[in-house]
Formats: sequence, C-alpha cells, structure tokens
Amino acid sequence: MISRKLQDLPSQSLPREKLIRQGRHSLSNAELLAIFLRMGIKGKNVLDMSSDLIQAAGSLDALAHMEATEITEICKGIGMAKASTLCAAFELGARALRETLARRPLNTPEDIYDYLTTAMRWKDKETVLVLLLDAQCRLIKPVEISTGTLNESIAHPRDILRPAIIHNAYGFILAHNHPSGNPAPSQADDTLTGRIRESAKLLGVRFLDHIIIGKPTATVQRNYYSYNSYGMKKPV
Repeated sequence: MISRKLQDLPSQSLPREKLIRQGRHSLSNAELLAIFLRMGIKGKNVLDMSSDLIQAAGSLDALAHMEATEITEICKGIGMAKASTLCAAFELGARALRETLARRPLNTPEDIYDYLTTAMRWKDKETVLVLLLDAQCRLIKPVEISTGTLNESIAHPRDILRPAIIHNAYGFILAHNHPSGNPAPSQADDTLTGRIRESAKLLGVRFLDHIIIGKPTATVQRNYYSYNSYGMKKPV
C-alpha cells in the first residue's frame, strides 16, 4: 500500500498522468478508482483509500455491484457524491458490455450467462427474465417478468410466453437468478420449466433454454445451470 502523499510522487506516477502517458490499461484497479475519487482524507491519500475500498468490498467485482449507500458504509471518507460517481461509472461499463454482447448471437449457455451475469448475479431477490431472440439467435429485447423473494420467484407461464407472442420472436430463453449463489435447480424450477415447455409447444413458440444464474466461486467463474445442457427436450 502506498503511504506517501501524492504530491511526493513523481508526476508521471500519478494516476491521471499515467493514464495519459501510458494508456488506461497500464493502471491498476486502485489507480483507476483513484481518478474517480479524486482526493483522499486526512492521513490517507486517494490511492490508499482506493485500495482499502476494494479490500473492504472483497473484490472489484463485488464493489461494482454495490449501491452508493453500501459503498459509503464500508469505507470511511467516501460520501454519497463520490459513491454515486463510482456507481455511475460501474453501471456505464456494465451497460457497454451488455450492448456489445447483445449484438452477438446467443447460441450457447455461456453466451447467455455472459450477457446476463453483470445484471443478475448480485441481485438479492429472485428475478425472472425472458430474452426474446430473432431467427439468428440475436437479442430482440430482454423483458423482466417478475421479482420475488430471497429464494422464490413468482411467474406464470402466460406472463412468460406473452412477450414472445407480442414481439413475434423466433424463440425465447427463460432466465432467473439464485441469490444464494448456487444455481442448482429446485423442484419449483423443474415444475415451471416443464409447464413452460408444454405451453410453448401448444402455442408453437420455441423455448430454447432455461438458465439459472449463480455467483462465481473460487473454482467456477461461470456459475450457472442450463436445462438445455442437461437434457431438456429440444424446442418445437
């Protein structure tokens, strides 16, 4: 951790100057955060504060999914203005990533997970989404169906199928998160998947997959469950 005052450092080592001279990829996570935080507090320069903030959150990824109020609670010296700036920066990055991924075909469970993970894996309640796809499996639009409790979502087959019919989608992918982090399906998940499969078949709508989003672990970065990968019948 850097303990010297920033003014004691060579100018080329200061985060903003380093970014200008060497490019953004040359900066550490703490240095990038320091540019947004701008100033430290008495007895702690902004680089120290940035390092402490990442450590307090547990990881940069965890910090990126915190709300402004949560950030102010874990690091002394960060007020609502700075916390809001960080939240806005992280959200812009997440939206840019989703925009890029949305232009690519969602052909595999990995593609679907990559698109959904920034928005879903840190939610503290189960949220049900439908991804509407065209004939090339490109995203038409995501539709949020419902938000439930800590361990139960509320969704009815008619609500899940309605957006696909309204938007004349080629097919759809059902997705929801498990706030516990474990993506293993519950009996309720199995029952809902079966009902959706039968309803979609009757209506002639292609039900392509049901993805459950978990949280990464030390050994599994892409932590999800795909019904299609585990033997769900092929869509009609």
